[in-house]
Amino acid sequence: MLVDSNPDQFFRDLDRRLWNTADQLRSNLDAAVYKHVVLGLIFLKYVSDAFEERQQELKAAFRNPENDYFLGDADLELIKTELEGRDYYTEKNVFWVPQRARWSFLVEKAKLPPGEPIVLPDGTVPIEPGSVTPKNPDGEPEKFKGLDVLLDRAMQAVEDDNPRLRNVLNKDYARLQLGADKLGRLLDLVASIPFRHATLRSKDILGHVYEYFLGEFASLEGKKGGQYYTPQAIVGLIVEMLEPFQGRVYDPCCGSGGFFVQSERFIEQHAGQKHYNAEEQKRKVAVYGQESNPTTWRLAQMNLVIRNIEARVALGDTLLNDAFTGERFDFVMANPPFNLKDWGAPAVADDRRWEYATPPNANANFAWLQHIAHHLAPTGRAGVLLSNGSMSSNTNGEGDIRRQLVEADLIECMVALPGQLFTNTQIPACVWVLTRSKKAREGRRDRQRETLFIDARNLGFMRDRVRRDFAAADLARVVGTYHRWQRGDGYADEPGFCRSASLGDIAAHDYVLTPGRYVGAEEKERTGDAYEVAMPRLVTQLRGQFAESARLQEVILENFEKMGYGE
Repeated sequence: MLVDSNPDQFFRDLDRRLWNTADQLRSNLDAAVYKHVVLGLIFLKYVSDAFEERQQELKAAFRNPENDYFLGDADLELIKTELEGRDYYTEKNVFWVPQRARWSFLVEKAKLPPGEPIVLPDGTVPIEPGSVTPKNPDGEPEKFKGLDVLLDRAMQAVEDDNPRLRNVLNKDYARLQLGADKLGRLLDLVASIPFRHATLRSKDILGHVYEYFLGEFASLEGKKGGQYYTPQAIVGLIVEMLEPFQGRVYDPCCGSGGFFVQSERFIEQHAGQKHYNAEEQKRKVAVYGQESNPTTWRLAQMNLVIRNIEARVALGDTLLNDAFTGERFDFVMANPPFNLKDWGAPAVADDRRWEYATPPNANANFAWLQHIAHHLAPTGRAGVLLSNGSMSSNTNGEGDIRRQLVEADLIECMVALPGQLFTNTQIPACVWVLTRSKKAREGRRDRQRETLFIDARNLGFMRDRVRRDFAAADLARVVGTYHRWQRGDGYADEPGFCRSASLGDIAAHDYVLTPGRYVGAEEKERTGDAYEVAMPRLVTQLRGQFAESARLQEVILENFEKMGYGE
């Protein structure tokens, strides 16, 4: 069915319906685990829908005399055979979906009685895995063992036929023991997702569903080792500030791949303004990342695959086992775990990444900053989201490392963010913008020995009772200020919001990088009254308020007496 509604309203309705039902079915299952159950099914539904859509295109092409794929008077059996030709799908970047993983097949077989033979759409009966032995070379016919087993085997089949998905999909449905009823209802829920819309691409719908679910699950998970889901507003802010039009993009703690997705979106959004072909421009960006959590790594892979983003995403602990030793990147965008303790510093105490000092084991913030600085190309830039404490802490040598980063002229901009941007923590955060070179190049002025401070704590709006978000105008104000300062194009300090400070200014503040120290107080609009006019008026006003207060006090005491509570 082609959905024909306003995109914003379509997404709001979809979000509300999907989440309410999915959360109800979660029961006692941990949100961190459950999200992979849900998102894995959504992914399978998406690739299956794309496969079936391509099948319909091929059926029409086979019967169209003007199409290169016209099959003349071919009979139904020949068409069926041709429809199973893998190349027809891969040439259009459509994943090959084997028969046992197609959504229609799964829905049809979901309620089979236990022990019933599994028959594929082409009439063949698969062999039960592990049943082939020397004594039984033909094996045993596969029988239905439950929807959970059926899904596990469907996911495995998709991985086997698509190398890019190897070890990516969730194959734990049987192990989790969700129950046939709940799993069946979840299947029905996912089946209701409309991946067709009059003005939206199916991958955009899938991407939205992924991002929405990740945010909602993050709010349920709470903080886990300082790891927080990066709000889309902050992702967008960092990407817009760095402008990754082309080059090597790296995220050392990439999570589900939000920065990579937003970078692609950034290129698409600016195609008209910059007069380039978006698809050609995207091919000029190379993506690299690393993620320590295996299940989150799998989500990142799915997130990139659905958008056809080629990427090298390594699995492992970035600080203890850097997967890209010796590599340099044009752009680094990251939301490292906040204030990570006992991260293993002694094991890498002599690492060459610690150019400015060995970071303390009690807090990994300056390990991340030095790791990122180490991987910057000679003209590379980075946007790093950290807790506010990183701007002022002097414990365990952190103040000395921060001083050396400043003196090396690596700090280009500091942005203090408003509170309540995160779904699962109230820790205030800031953005560090690092650069290896502040020399004039590519339209940017010489900014050596200068740092821009932006205090954005008063920006944004409350999306609901607990979450703040940036409006487009808020993002434009921060990004525009930064770019004008970079380019020397109409920038001016604005009290209470932004100031360009010298290294001497920063040294005078003992290398504390909190923007509020530099931007000062916002200028208030003057009343226009001189002191000699305003003071008598204010005194008269205060006397009147005192008199009214005394009168109200008497009234209250009288009422107490009438109630029998007098002295």
